[in-house]
Amino acid sequence: MGGSQTYLRGLTGMVRRVVFGDEPRSKLANWSGRFALFGLVVAMLSFIIVRSGLLEIAPALATFAAALIFAGLAVLLAFASFVVIWRQGLKGLGRALMGLFLGLLLLAYPGYLGYRATVLPAINDVTTDPDNPPRFDALLRARPVGRVNYPGAKTAALQRAAYPDVAPLQLSVPPKTAYDIALALVTKRKWRIADARPPAAGRRDATIEAVAQTMIMGFRDDVVIRISPVGPGSRVDVRSASRFGEHDFGANASRVRSLLEDIDDAAGSAPEPKPEPEKKGAAKKTPGKKK
Repeated sequence: MGGSQTYLRGLTGMVRRVVFGDEPRSKLANWSGRFALFGLVVAMLSFIIVRSGLLEIAPALATFAAALIFAGLAVLLAFASFVVIWRQGLKGLGRALMGLFLGLLLLAYPGYLGYRATVLPAINDVTTDPDNPPRFDALLRARPVGRVNYPGAKTAALQRAAYPDVAPLQLSVPPKTAYDIALALVTKRKWRIADARPPAAGRRDATIEAVAQTMIMGFRDDVVIRISPVGPGSRVDVRSASRFGEHDFGANASRVRSLLEDIDDAAGSAPEPKPEPEKKGAAKKTPGKKK
């Protein structure tokens, strides 16, 4: 009797181990998920470094490069784990899919930039007036050495070929109205304004200097807007230049184009300036006869 009970208890334990025991999990799937999560954390850290300005740009780029390496490893291990799971019937498909998804998500942005680098010229300074580009004044010290002046004729030729629509904007509104519109749009975009000089007596042009940040990485690009009087109207020139990198991937041209379009739309709906009222006491006096 005692032997049969012992046998039954052993058989029950074996059944429980078969039903409730943990099935083997793919180690490759586990590492794929770990690399993907770690790469995501490293990428977020690089975003924080760039946007906060805590460190120089080189450490931030190195940190982001490390995140891409982890993302690539996560994708490779995910595909390898798919093969192992299919052949050996192991667990871990969910972890492998997570590693694949996060890895591809991290690699998507650099892949998009790589594509744009093949179809757009390698320039980082775009202006509506290459012959007489607006100059940086307040942002002069913020720009790296050698990136103050416009690059020159070669960059201008590449820009004209790739972005023929980037040209000066002619408006029928006076310079003060154009200046107010441009300043309001810069403020709406939440660019950091470094200097704003409205049109005034003794100064022909009005200028606005501001710092914009790219949407994802938060790289700082410098923008200067110049507003000149042309007859009863005005002319708007814009220059947008990256602080780092040899290729802006079309960001500066897109920024200039978008700003000019918004200024044009706002100027088209702006009310006509009212004529200044005549000063009192300006009526002419008729000379009286001497008695």
